[in-house]
Amino acid sequence: MTTTTRPRPAALILTPSAEARIATLMAAAPEGTIGVKLSTPRRGCSGLAYSVDYVTEADPFDERIETPGGTFYVDGGSLLYLIGSTMDWVEDDFTAGFVFANPNAKGSCGCGESFTV
Repeated sequence: MTTTTRPRPAALILTPSAEARIATLMAAAPEGTIGVKLSTPRRGCSGLAYSVDYVTEADPFDERIETPGGTFYVDGGSLLYLIGSTMDWVEDDFTAGFVFANPNAKGSCGCGESFTV
C-alpha cells in the first residue's frame, strides 16, 4: 500500500494587499531583519491581540510563508489561534492597518484590540 500525501494548506492566508505591505515593511526594515512575524501575545481586555513585528532570527517552531516581498513568519505558539485566518492590509482616509478574519475568534473587545478563542 502506498501512502499519498497532499500539500499542507497555509496556516494563514495573506491577501495581495497584505503581501504588498510586507514588501514595503521589508524594504524599510532595519539591518539584520530576516522577515516580518505575526504573534498573538496575551493583552487587552479579551485576552489575545495581534502583533506584527520585525524578526532577526528564525525560530524552528514558527510557520514560514514566502511572499513576493519577503519572508513572513507566524509564531509557533500562536498557530492554533490563527489557522484558517486571512490577513489583509486596509487603508482609508483616517486609518491604516492589518485586519484579520479569524474563524477561531469567539469574541472581541469593543475597540477591536483583542480577541478570545
